[in-house]
Amino acid sequence: MMENNFYQRLRVLVKSSKKSFNEVEREMNYPRNALSNYKQGRVPSAKRILELAQYFGVTPEYLLGGNYDIKSPSADYLFKLLDGEEREKMCLLCYEWLLIAK
Repeated sequence: MMENNFYQRLRVLVKSSKKSFNEVEREMNYPRNALSNYKQGRVPSAKRILELAQYFGVTPEYLLGGNYDIKSPSADYLFKLLDGEEREKMCLLCYEWLLIAK
């Protein structure tokens, strides 16, 4: 059976998060196998699409498998991926950019 675009994108996002489907489901308070059920072609609700897009820091359009080659992560999502030292460096860099822009 060929996977639908939504499930393909979801699988990639879960794998890139270095978590399992079950871990994501627990963190989002979804029932067990809620995400795996989409492999069978079930259609997610609009609410779930928005929740998953926010969780993974991508646009709903990307998650739905639109004609987007690159996922569009939010700045907030990217910042959360940094460790403490990297966050500090990023803040200092942004501060320097703000000073230059004045």
